[in-house]
Amino acid sequence: MKNLWNRLGVDAALLAVAVVWGGSYLVAKDLTLAAPVPAVLGWRFLVASAALGVLWAWRVRRLPGRAELWTGALLGLTQAAVLFLETFGVAATRAGNAGLIISLTVIFTPLLDAAASRRWLPRGFFVAAVVCVVGVALLVSADGFRAPNPGDLLMLAAAAVRAGHVTLLGALTRNKPYSSITVTLIQAVVCAAAGIAVNPAAMATAARSFGPAEWLGVLYLGLAASVFAFLIQLWAVRRTSASRASLLMGTEPVWAVLAGVLIAGEHLGWAGAAGAGLIIGGCFAGQRIEARFRATPPVPDGRGDLPGGATGAALVPAATPAVVGHVGKP
Repeated sequence: MKNLWNRLGVDAALLAVAVVWGGSYLVAKDLTLAAPVPAVLGWRFLVASAALGVLWAWRVRRLPGRAELWTGALLGLTQAAVLFLETFGVAATRAGNAGLIISLTVIFTPLLDAAASRRWLPRGFFVAAVVCVVGVALLVSADGFRAPNPGDLLMLAAAAVRAGHVTLLGALTRNKPYSSITVTLIQAVVCAAAGIAVNPAAMATAARSFGPAEWLGVLYLGLAASVFAFLIQLWAVRRTSASRASLLMGTEPVWAVLAGVLIAGEHLGWAGAAGAGLIIGGCFAGQRIEARFRATPPVPDGRGDLPGGATGAALVPAATPAVVGHVGKP
């Protein structure tokens, strides 16, 4: 009975992470109505950096070496690129659309990883990818077929860039004695610096114009969607299987859609609802296919060496790269 309650507690924690991330798109969209995107990102990651700094002083207290510092800085720059695309994108489209389209990262990442390792994925994975593409086409069509709006395209670009970021993250941190907290803190500081550098005047203007609701939104993004989710994920994924954690946190787009429909009054229409279902189903199927493929030992190439396997950094929450990479969820 105790083990059952422990397992249910871990499941609830991971589901809470998915809910927090799903709601973050609507919060980010509301904040962009009150301040420019760079100011939103600047304040969000100043808050996250302060909280992570306290955590670092409590748990780590070890200055990063040169390699660790440059790794965190490089990943911070790629993370900042993702965040600018995501936040500009969510400002120009529906929160539900944003949460669904960005979930395509779980399709794009294994494709990039497989191309880099030259270990090609099964045919079923590409079928799942096509299903996702059809789902996006239906999603952006709303009640009638039309071209995607600029926000949809920015979110699609963000999903592709995020896949590159996660692939790079896995390549730079795999088998390295880096602290997840330290690398995450460096990423947060770089993201905050990027937001401030792009429009420093907007930071001060936003601070004067933000009311209690906006500051609560900033705290939600900085503390809940970044630091809280990071800590809970770090705790939970070490107490369950990678596949179970991926399944629970993979419900994020469902919560993004529910937040958009129930709170913001967004309307999907029949085509949008069908597209949402195809995206969620295609991403889930692709994730499972890739996980089974990754669990299969690679075949020797005939020269005594084994070709590199897919890292699945975005898909295996128990891996350090996945924990580090999720601090930047919108």
